[in-house]
Amino acid sequence: MTLDGTAIDLYANIEVPDDVVQVKASGASGIGLYRTEFLFMNRREAPNEEEQFEAYKAVAEAMDGKPVTIRTLDLGADKQMNADTERTCTNPALGLRAIRLCLAEPQMFHIQLRALLRASAFGNIKILIPMLSSLTELRQTLLLIERAKQSLRVQKIGFNNEIEVGGMIEIPAAALCAEAFAKELDFLSIGTNDLIQYSLAIDRTDDSVSHLYNPLHPAILQLIEITLKAGLKLGKKVSVCGEMAGDSKLTRLLLGLGLRQFSMHPSHILSVKHQVLQSDLVKLVPTARKILSSHDSDKIEPLLQKMNL
Repeated sequence: MTLDGTAIDLYANIEVPDDVVQVKASGASGIGLYRTEFLFMNRREAPNEEEQFEAYKAVAEAMDGKPVTIRTLDLGADKQMNADTERTCTNPALGLRAIRLCLAEPQMFHIQLRALLRASAFGNIKILIPMLSSLTELRQTLLLIERAKQSLRVQKIGFNNEIEVGGMIEIPAAALCAEAFAKELDFLSIGTNDLIQYSLAIDRTDDSVSHLYNPLHPAILQLIEITLKAGLKLGKKVSVCGEMAGDSKLTRLLLGLGLRQFSMHPSHILSVKHQVLQSDLVKLVPTARKILSSHDSDKIEPLLQKMNL
């Protein structure tokens, strides 16, 4: 809760079910991002439906009714199952990955969706779709989710028919069309890591250009604000689940821009919570607006330092 009485949700990111122990110790409001690709990596064959179901169910039950947002498979780019399945691509970050890969491999996606839906009968699970860039992709995905639901109905297997489906905003095109996505989704989650990479055309793992990777670039802040405004207009919740959410130096800025849901590594929750408890939105918003109106990164840093005093 901020000093002015505004409630802020602090969620945790996890990679494997065992991470739930750290999530609970951190006092998180729930899990804002469960990266399911780690179930698939470093193995010859993809996990079957039962193995995935047990992993998702274990997390849902362990969280005792708190939200568990599970991202569908985000393989590709720097994350591959094994060397045998690795595809040759000049620029893998722009290739067949995340939801593109899932739509290209509908049987693999169907198995994961069935496992997720089955697990939703045992906790407060939400589905998150990564790397959406068009409404066509989204509608294809929603159709496949409905087909997975129907296959479970035929077999009389229980699931939450009202399960929420959200989309990740991590491509500039998606941020610019955030309102259109918000109309067809239950919530949005901003993946700032890829959003920065794609917006600034910078590979942060490349030492020759990584110094140019800048979360405070004016364009990044404007794309975040566009997405937050779209959610506010349509009454849809928006979270940030990239590294910006766990950077306590950016907490007050994100609060001032309108963010009310953060999701981060559990180890960062305490420092971000400390900033939230000492923040007064009435005082933060004017400075955040000044930062947003600046087109000069060099002028943003001093304003941010002032905001954090």
